Amino acid sequence: MLESSPAFSGFSTDDVDAARTFYADVLGLRVSEENGMLQLHLGGGHRVLVYPKPDHRPATFTVLNFPVDDLEATVDALAARGVAFEHYAGTDERGIQRGWGPPIAWFADPAGNICSVLTPS
Repeated sequence: MLESSPAFSGFSTDDVDAARTFYADVLGLRVSEENGMLQLHLGGGHRVLVYPKPDHRPATFTVLNFPVDDLEATVDALAARGVAFEHYAGTDERGIQRGWGPPIAWFADPAGNICSVLTPS
């Protein structure tokens, strides 16, 4: 029934302007805005809705994963743009986890939602 629907995911933010700046200017994504909500335009024609929510609470899971060819170079480039990487048990000094699943590093957007960059297996 829904197999041909162009489905998309979404998550909330407490500040649409801060989200637009972060996703467009820091991460370099194409972002559009309509009706007070953002559309993140991702590779492969995919999109994600970012919508305002007054009682927003950051997601307790990774909301957006960015596969990259060179994880270390991407982490360094994002860190140079002010992105702070999360440090969890098992991550190195740069916030990269290796040895369990694909190499991955997590960071938060301005609303506290967790995103990642990872090298696909």
